[in-house]
Amino acid sequence: MQEMILVLDFGSQYTQLIARRVRELNVYCEIHPYFYKPEQKTHIKGVILSGSPFSVRDPEAPKPDLGWIDNLPVLGLCYGAQLLTMANSGEVERSSSREYGRARLSFVDDGETLFKGIATGGQVWMSHADSITRLPDDYRLLARTNDIGVAAFRAPDKPLFGLQFHPEVYHTTQGKELIRNFVVDICGCSQGWTPDSFINSTVENLKRKLGDDKVVLGLSGGVDSSVAAFLLHRAIGSNLHCIFVDNGLLRKNEFEDVLISYRDMGLNVKGVRAADHFLEALIGISDPEQKRKAIGRVFIEVFEREAHKIQNVVWLAQGTIYPDVIESVSVKGPSVTIKSHHNVGGLPDIMNLKVVEPLNSLFKDEVRLVGESLNVPSIILERHPFPGPGLGIRILGEVTADKVRALQEVDHHFIRALKAHGLYNSVWQAAAILLPVQSVGVMGDERTYENAVVLRAVESTDGMTADWVHLPYDFLAKVSNDIINNVKGVNRVVYDISSKPPATIEWE
Repeated sequence: MQEMILVLDFGSQYTQLIARRVRELNVYCEIHPYFYKPEQKTHIKGVILSGSPFSVRDPEAPKPDLGWIDNLPVLGLCYGAQLLTMANSGEVERSSSREYGRARLSFVDDGETLFKGIATGGQVWMSHADSITRLPDDYRLLARTNDIGVAAFRAPDKPLFGLQFHPEVYHTTQGKELIRNFVVDICGCSQGWTPDSFINSTVENLKRKLGDDKVVLGLSGGVDSSVAAFLLHRAIGSNLHCIFVDNGLLRKNEFEDVLISYRDMGLNVKGVRAADHFLEALIGISDPEQKRKAIGRVFIEVFEREAHKIQNVVWLAQGTIYPDVIESVSVKGPSVTIKSHHNVGGLPDIMNLKVVEPLNSLFKDEVRLVGESLNVPSIILERHPFPGPGLGIRILGEVTADKVRALQEVDHHFIRALKAHGLYNSVWQAAAILLPVQSVGVMGDERTYENAVVLRAVESTDGMTADWVHLPYDFLAKVSNDIINNVKGVNRVVYDISSKPPATIEWE
């Protein structure tokens, strides 16, 4: 089995960052809820305990039996460190004030492997309301700050460590080195998990799992489903049948352009035009969640009908990636569902097919790296993420054919301009949004009362957090002018400068 670091999630907002930092070291890492116990653990090289929104002093706080990790290297972060402290008869008390933000290490035991190369005075990131006030007997202090008496510790007789700060976040300036010290030097991981190694092992696993069975896959034109198709095609060739549905909510000319690209790649793809079915299902619907459900329902109907035309299909392939998996099983703490996921739900049950998800262990940027190694064309790999419901959730309010055509034109001018000015690849996602409001304008000698549109461009790694892109003013002015002059019914263009959080990337 693949050697790995296991992250036990207690609900921290930073849990996915822990896994990402480990994987940046070419070490495989999985996230599981805090109560997880593996059936086998010979492949687990070490365990990291995440932070949590809970106080370890709360009677309702998660306090699992962690006896099974006794013989493994363990690193507790924030709540995880406090949990280890209390479990070994140390003391944790409420801080006099919430300790949140930057701090400086005033003492570091640089003779300890975990802190090899970590400088006194280095910046770390704190986010906690409790503090460790007394270490368990014989535990050794490894670091402190001016305000925190115990910033790091280790057990006397085993590789068990605790950090009161978060090494996984960007603001801990030597956090990556500290995680490397734990993962590589203490846990002894080989750093052999690369895109090529992933491809080789995944293709072999797919060959064994699928044999001569037929597989059907719904392509979206995006990175995830395309890379999944390439992996499956390498494993089973023509036994992979792909379906690309035009829901009428794609970008301008996207159905034709993407279909040509897929066929040039040698994939077995059937294109299905179904725009009328989707637009009919959206008549009279303005609520975002209802729109998503209507689009999902019609997609299932169309996909199921087309899939049944293929004889003897056994498997349904999906481009599910790791954040989707984590969202379905991880500890949520106080968080709530913001919106239903745009991936298709319920399809496997309805079609009575077995499911194969070749990318469900990868983050978004890792999918792109695998795609590069598979020689997936850049026209696919460099595409911005695009929501499953498409322009249906970028048209605020009811969706009509006229609104779709107008927004497609606005979006076309924006995306084309980003590419022409060399800005497209520096943006993680760009979008145009049609607002359900009209505003006064003047065109020629006439007063107009027409639609307003929003342009949005963000930079991100995987969409969990995002910041707005500071596009040049001259560029925005030109794009605005082009849109207003060329798109009938639009007389005002605004630019969204909200970050995530608190805003989301999409408006609906």
